[in-house]
Amino acid sequence: MIAFAILVPMMPGMSHESMMDSSDMPPGWTYSPSTYLQRLPIIALGAIGFVISRVLAAYQLGHIDGVWEPFFAGDIVRNGTEFIITSDVSKAWPIADGGLGATTYMFEVLMGVMGGRSRWRTMPWMVLLFGFVVVPLGVVSIYFIIIQPIMIGTYCTFCLLAALAMLIMIPYSLDELVAMGQFLVQNTRRGRPFWRSFFMGDALPGSGKDEKRPGFDLPPRQLVSNAVRGVTVPWTLVASGVLGAWLMFSRLVFGSEPPMADSDHLVGALILTVAMIAMAEVARPLRFINIAFGLWLIAAPWLLLGADGIAVANSVVVGLVVIGLSLPRGTRSAEHYGGWDRYVV
Repeated sequence: MIAFAILVPMMPGMSHESMMDSSDMPPGWTYSPSTYLQRLPIIALGAIGFVISRVLAAYQLGHIDGVWEPFFAGDIVRNGTEFIITSDVSKAWPIADGGLGATTYMFEVLMGVMGGRSRWRTMPWMVLLFGFVVVPLGVVSIYFIIIQPIMIGTYCTFCLLAALAMLIMIPYSLDELVAMGQFLVQNTRRGRPFWRSFFMGDALPGSGKDEKRPGFDLPPRQLVSNAVRGVTVPWTLVASGVLGAWLMFSRLVFGSEPPMADSDHLVGALILTVAMIAMAEVARPLRFINIAFGLWLIAAPWLLLGADGIAVANSVVVGLVVIGLSLPRGTRSAEHYGGWDRYVV
């Protein structure tokens, strides 16, 4: 039902001008952000998230008797996954939140395969809806990971994996959102009606044709490089993400107590989230947000209780290192993003 409702009616909504124009590369760009190879990582990660969420929903609905928990199980909490997905926080939703997550991932997969190589200008409404499902809901999933040890007292391995899949999707979806926004601004400035272009698409003078072969019959290395255009992985952001993950487990490593342990977990998750999103070149300036988190890590031991000397030193050192790692831009590819290039600093 979802497939027929979303995928089948997509063609009649496109304008005659957008269908006649075969250009797929935004003005000033060096690649098309809407190729199927570009969307393949999101589709694959969405499928993984769907399978994981389906297992959680099956347990919540009573279709299976248990959920495998390889790490967070012990005497106090027999099974961290089962404990979390049956907690009061989870039951606060009117429906099984695992099922809601599975439905969201399903929509991501379906919207990921919808449209062609030029959908940034032929289907702006779909690109915006796709971005809304991936980006804001991805941030919400990180929020639920943050509150697990703070409000519930344990972790959930499957929840962590699903949130990681959602987080990795975000940088791969941002370039298409930027291209869609540029199209709407430029098209409106030349006198075309905004809402007609938003819902029906339009042709845009100055657009080009991405000459790189889009097929899947390429050598593996070239196939991967074409699929990840617009996303680079500087070692500075990788190191920031590793430090953020390290902070999330400080209560287990150093035996910290709240509120210091909660602070480390919260800030660590936020540092990891920002570092991951900033791997998209169009979102690289977001890394400066981690400077504020680094300053808080330096100040937190003097404002909060619950940490001993080693944990205090860890917080200060990690804060200083995160600040240093957030200053350089890091590796940038040879790709260009039209007028957005000036923001890639």
